[in-house]
Amino acid sequence: MTWATGVSLLQVVAATGCGLVAGLLFVFSAGVLTALGRLPADDGAVAMRAVNAAVLNPLFLGVFVGTAVVCAVLVVAVAVGGGPVTAAVAGVLYLVGVLGVTVAVNVPLNEALAAGRVGWADYRRRWGRWNHVRTTAATVALVLLVAA
Repeated sequence: MTWATGVSLLQVVAATGCGLVAGLLFVFSAGVLTALGRLPADDGAVAMRAVNAAVLNPLFLGVFVGTAVVCAVLVVAVAVGGGPVTAAVAGVLYLVGVLGVTVAVNVPLNEALAAGRVGWADYRRRWGRWNHVRTTAATVALVLLVAA
């Protein structure tokens, strides 16, 4: 396998992961949070806590974290051996805009909701705003990888 083929393969794998993650995040931005917001506050919070617990499974985590690993490898591969700069930009965008935001904002909010340290309305507003950021980052990363 040539260096260029390896980079191309990484792009395909990263694009697939970005697409899957972008789709999941988009569903939350486009409807799930709105639907949960129409429930009584206690019910909405209970439902979201159940979603947060259920999503911590090998399939989701494998795609979510696996995509981050592939993006990191892609960034290094482009930096060391060359390749499309847009692919490296896409990798950084996923790492910062999806993984970074998740770790810095969304997971702490999920933990605060689970512990009862944040009200449902505040949680939904803040979590939703940052989920839009993650959705946009994953989508733009996907487009850049496909364009590269």
